[in-house]
Amino acid sequence: MAGLEALYAWALPAVSRPQESLLCAIHWQLVRYGYRCLGAGDQAGPEERKSELLPVGWEANKEVYTLRYKSTDDAHELLLKAIMVEDSMILNVMDRSSQKVADVTLTVTDYINPEHLDDFHKVYKNMEELRTRIDSGIIAPLGAPTEKAKKEPEVEKKDPDLLQDSDPHRVPPRQPLGTRAPSWPSPVNPFAAGGADLDPLGGRSGGMIVDPLRSGFPQPGIDPSSGIPGHLPPGAVPPGARFDPFGPLGAGRSGPDPDHLPPPGYDDMFM
Repeated sequence: MAGLEALYAWALPAVSRPQESLLCAIHWQLVRYGYRCLGAGDQAGPEERKSELLPVGWEANKEVYTLRYKSTDDAHELLLKAIMVEDSMILNVMDRSSQKVADVTLTVTDYINPEHLDDFHKVYKNMEELRTRIDSGIIAPLGAPTEKAKKEPEVEKKDPDLLQDSDPHRVPPRQPLGTRAPSWPSPVNPFAAGGADLDPLGGRSGGMIVDPLRSGFPQPGIDPSSGIPGHLPPGAVPPGARFDPFGPLGAGRSGPDPDHLPPPGYDDMFM
């Protein structure tokens, strides 16, 4: 229970018996449900005010612990008496507003380790069971305080794409939202013409002739090193060698024929 550790550290100087550790846990359970302590004893004292802390003198009577509570909405006022009978604590709670009465009997050692009263991390056990007993035995019969729900303004959720489209200062994209640009391989640098002629090993691209078949875009070409039926046997052309195809290579060949791109000055007799 969040907050019980701070309460127990504050009340520890007054704790001398196991039932007082148990009463601290019961008190904090009532606080969690919206009750605040007014004071100790049956009668109201001067200048009482609601508090989450236990009042001064709450542990004075070791046989009967008496505490008074009031709900945060002022609808309920409780008179709690914790009566010790041997190793048991009998909780008798009356709502003075409705005259309803509830009672619960707890065995102290079921929830308290008597040898660790000075150690918060060891003094309590079975806290979930204790919470259930308080809920069903006191809170449910008497009723929990009603708290006014704070209404927070609802933030209208909008599609981020619609928000972008409604922005007058936003530059529209070059393609529709939600689509992807096609992934085309990067074409060979058009200024790399002649690069392959400088590499005797044939590892560079770009010869003197700009070949559209080697422009970088996928083309259904033929690998001459694997052989051309009726023209070249397999292995006739070394792998990676520059090869200018000749003859008809079959129907359905796409792209322009390299012979359609003669070199500049091709018909010059002095070349």
